[in-house]
Amino acid sequence: MVNSEFDHQPTETTLFTALLNQAKRGGKKKEAIEDNDAQTLSYGRLILGARVLGRKIDALAQPGERIGVLLPNAAGMVVTLFGLNAFGRTAGLLNFTAGPRNVAAAIQTGPLPVVLTSRRFIKLANLEPLIKDLEKVEVTPGRPVAIHYLEDVRETISLTDKLSAIASSPRALAQHQRTAMKFDDIAVILFTSGTEGAPKGVALTNQNLIANAMQIYRHADGMLTPKDIVLNPLPMFHSFGLTAATLMPLLNGLKVVLYPSPLHYKEIPKFIKKTKATIVFATDTFLQGYGRAATDDDLKSVRFVIAGAERVKDQTRVRWRQVETEILEGYGATECSPVIACNLPVANRTTSVGQILPGIETRIEPVAGISDGGRLFVRGPNIMAGYIFHHTPGELVPPNEGWHDTGDIVTLDERFLTIAGRAKRFAKIGGEMVSLAAVETAIADLWPEHNHVVVNIADDRKGEQLVLVSNCPTAKRQDVSAHLKAHGLPELWAPKSILVVDEIPVLGTGKVDFAATHQLVAARQDST
Repeated sequence: MVNSEFDHQPTETTLFTALLNQAKRGGKKKEAIEDNDAQTLSYGRLILGARVLGRKIDALAQPGERIGVLLPNAAGMVVTLFGLNAFGRTAGLLNFTAGPRNVAAAIQTGPLPVVLTSRRFIKLANLEPLIKDLEKVEVTPGRPVAIHYLEDVRETISLTDKLSAIASSPRALAQHQRTAMKFDDIAVILFTSGTEGAPKGVALTNQNLIANAMQIYRHADGMLTPKDIVLNPLPMFHSFGLTAATLMPLLNGLKVVLYPSPLHYKEIPKFIKKTKATIVFATDTFLQGYGRAATDDDLKSVRFVIAGAERVKDQTRVRWRQVETEILEGYGATECSPVIACNLPVANRTTSVGQILPGIETRIEPVAGISDGGRLFVRGPNIMAGYIFHHTPGELVPPNEGWHDTGDIVTLDERFLTIAGRAKRFAKIGGEMVSLAAVETAIADLWPEHNHVVVNIADDRKGEQLVLVSNCPTAKRQDVSAHLKAHGLPELWAPKSILVVDEIPVLGTGKVDFAATHQLVAARQDST
């Protein structure tokens, strides 16, 4: 039934038109956005702001050029995103936590000859060094990137601009949108972390994003209502923060409250209490921090937490259950806009990442050395238009026959998806395939109050060996071996050595930074 309902959803439209349609259904006066600066926008004001600001931003670039956006979670970010879409511009969302090299590479890959940011944001986030580095970047030989500030753009907005936008009829707006952008045009480019070379651009069309927003909402099957208030502390340069936590609620009539950084563990629980948020989107790492810092009173308004990007640990669930809040774990990939599967209150298997969303086809291919499950491929209206590679800027490489290779080893049971691990996060030890994620899960049961990452390195005798990186100060190899033995797990899973660190490296999206963790292990090897 859910699949049938999704099949009748209008996804062949643009983000701005979808916003217009929701305002028509729910009313322009309904609150759409609130941010940490207490700026609140109704659907009507959001549409007006997008029209006025979008026209000004559009004038900063040459026809057909894509525009980079380097902004935090705030009302201005949402207005900018819809404003660019209203005038047919593709937005390249830049990860300001990725470092100067990766941000510069993303600008060249897009290419993004114009970048929009904010002086206030740059100052508060201490990003002045990043801007100085970006000012030296040439998008193409002889053409430096042009950096513009939202504050300056706003100063050019006149009363005439506002009155002109107010006077635009809904029919005129719709007609303008049809000529400015099509449903299968690229709406947004997101960028991979660049841990295996220069970042790749992931090109997502209007239809990709709208389809996934509708897939999530229909999959929820009544769990979400227009009375809900969604808290999004996740950056929009990450697809989970963009589609699941911003576009999905906005395009279905739910209010979104935005917080600029997921790392403010003490402040966010207070923000939840202040805004009376009922739905929270976050990763396990962030949920651990909020749970530790919060009082039960801070979190009592929350009905559900939707978690993604990394596996949810048992101790995280225990803390949130103390305030009678269930964590619903999901799974996705940037290339899928991103959500592929998610648990629901009425169908929640904590050992899985939930059931496949409506409208998504799956294919599981066998993998040598792995007897249970295989490599997951997915296809559907939410699958990206294609990659953009650094060595061929602006050129689109579409997925083969629409299928995306997730790179994950999975099993599927009654559409419930269970992740064994990334294909590249398996080690071959003595001829046997060992899931690093499974070893991490076992160790998490031993030291649940700490974080652990297992990496594989070359071994002359067994092919590969495991190294545990942990922030548990008392971690010892013999304790791990005894724990595994007591639970009937193979000794082969026991890491050969342990590296104790103060903190596990984490990306700005909340995921473990595996590349940085590998570097810590390599540095220790070099010093011994």
